Amino acid sequence: MVGPSGAGKSTLLALANGAVPPTAGSVQVLGADVAALRGRALRRLRARVGTVHQHLELVGQLRVVHNVNAGRLGSWPAGRAAWSLARPQGLPEVLAALARLDLADRVFERTDRLSGGQRQRVAVARLLVQRPELVLADEPASALDPALADRVLGLLAELATEPGGALVASLHDPALALRHCTRVVGLVAGRVALDAPTSALTVGDLATFYGAPR
Repeated sequence: MVGPSGAGKSTLLALANGAVPPTAGSVQVLGADVAALRGRALRRLRARVGTVHQHLELVGQLRVVHNVNAGRLGSWPAGRAAWSLARPQGLPEVLAALARLDLADRVFERTDRLSGGQRQRVAVARLLVQRPELVLADEPASALDPALADRVLGLLAELATEPGGALVASLHDPALALRHCTRVVGLVAGRVALDAPTSALTVGDLATFYGAPR
């Protein structure tokens, strides 16, 4: 998804993960009406959907390993989740995910001591251990340099296709959208103003959504 700030990209992602209820109509995610689910059924759906939030939703006082393991809380029993805070579980998988993002050496560091870009990568590592069927990413590369942004988008796209799922990403960089996505939906004032395969678009075609010169 592309479009200027305030176009509705973050709201659409929040509707898809159930964080915001629709005021009209319905939202179907992985075959289910999100707003109609409650309790265990909602938790099961959320375990199948991974989100990189714009504000990351990390617990700064916890170590990196615990924030990454949060991606598995939906599939762990309560006892294992609680025990993991004292003795981290699944450490090999956490280290492997962090290594793909050049952060394995920070596994036991407090998350609030990391830079903004490093915290963003921790949020992506959380998805790598969760292995969701649907990945929702709200500006997942906003704090990253160009090389890391390419790597992160590549990892998210790879993750989404492994179980036959999908990646839905809100991006402010048209070039990233064209390199890593197969379809572009452009929003303006909450309405769809563009819906086309990336093969039919250029960076110049997308620049107008941001008020940039072509």
